[in-house]
Amino acid sequence: MPDRIDSIQDLDHEQTARLIIDMFHRIIVHYALWYTEIRHQMGTEKALEALKTASERGYEIQMKRLGKVLGFEMKDGIPLPMLNMSKEKLSDLMDCAAANWIANDGVWFQAVEFTNGMIDAKRCNDTCWAHFSPFEAWTIRRFLNLPDNPGLEGLKRALNFRIYARLNTQSVIDDSPNSFIFRMNECRVQSARKRKGLDDYPCKSGGMVEYTYFARSIDSRIITECIGCPPDRHPEDWFCAWRFILKE
Repeated sequence: MPDRIDSIQDLDHEQTARLIIDMFHRIIVHYALWYTEIRHQMGTEKALEALKTASERGYEIQMKRLGKVLGFEMKDGIPLPMLNMSKEKLSDLMDCAAANWIANDGVWFQAVEFTNGMIDAKRCNDTCWAHFSPFEAWTIRRFLNLPDNPGLEGLKRALNFRIYARLNTQSVIDDSPNSFIFRMNECRVQSARKRKGLDDYPCKSGGMVEYTYFARSIDSRIITECIGCPPDRHPEDWFCAWRFILKE
């Protein structure tokens, strides 16, 4: 790119395309900043209410405009090309989205770790999960139309719709009439480290936030206990395990 460009009209074809991509990036960040600031000023509940209104209206407006420019129609709020894809292709697209999510999480972690060290990276990571887990629980509750306080069965269903569920292998074992055990049998991150001969990543502090906040956001009566999570020692058939207890 030339050292100096004074107006958009000075851009060539490739530069114009790059600017459009950058504008999409700005939209994403601005969207997140709106939610973050409302949460800061008015609390999570009000922020989620605003998010519901803004996301539904904003999605409709933006997809309609994009459809006109890119030449696709919408049907019931979904781009028609997606509905015309096979179930296999949609599954591939879902896997791609999930892989992009975990990759994005990793590059953010490393962006802090490589400049400020592991302690700051873990601190930022754990705090991020304190906000993301309730948000993900909220979106899943809406998607599944779960009622308030849906109990352990509601939590079991919700755990199957986390993004992690598309990346990892997990299992559930009923522990008692008022509890069940959730195990992460295969973890994408830990399995990769294992293949490289590295020690487990010590994710317990983040997991305590992640699972506690998620379960509580599905049903406020559910208590979370950690059975084991790295750096804890664990058997070969799982990396972390959690007990969820319904307190009536």
